[in-house]
Amino acid sequence: MTTTDRTALARASYAAFAAGDRDAVEGLLHHDLVFSAPPDVGIDRAAWFDRCWPGAGTLTGFAFVRLREIPGDEVLVTYECTRADGTRFRNTEILGFDGDRIRTIEVYFGWDLD
Repeated sequence: MTTTDRTALARASYAAFAAGDRDAVEGLLHHDLVFSAPPDVGIDRAAWFDRCWPGAGTLTGFAFVRLREIPGDEVLVTYECTRADGTRFRNTEILGFDGDRIRTIEVYFGWDLD
């Protein structure tokens, strides 16, 4: 994988989150990560691990509807995901990269599919 294969890096980050593989996620996130979602705008890496990481390993996987590089060193991702209880949901995210590390994550919540 090259540093310009950002879609592969994005895919790896979602697979690691689904598996609960914190070491892999740690290696993919920039030390100056900024995460934004409606309830948490502009939180840092430590806050992301506090607020978002507890959900890691509770999903059965991500099915990508969109996964493509866009201008500005970003990857646009829309996925459908299945929770451990079998319910599904859809979200869109924009991942911003600094080299081969994810530096920004913007989450736009979708809806439940079931």
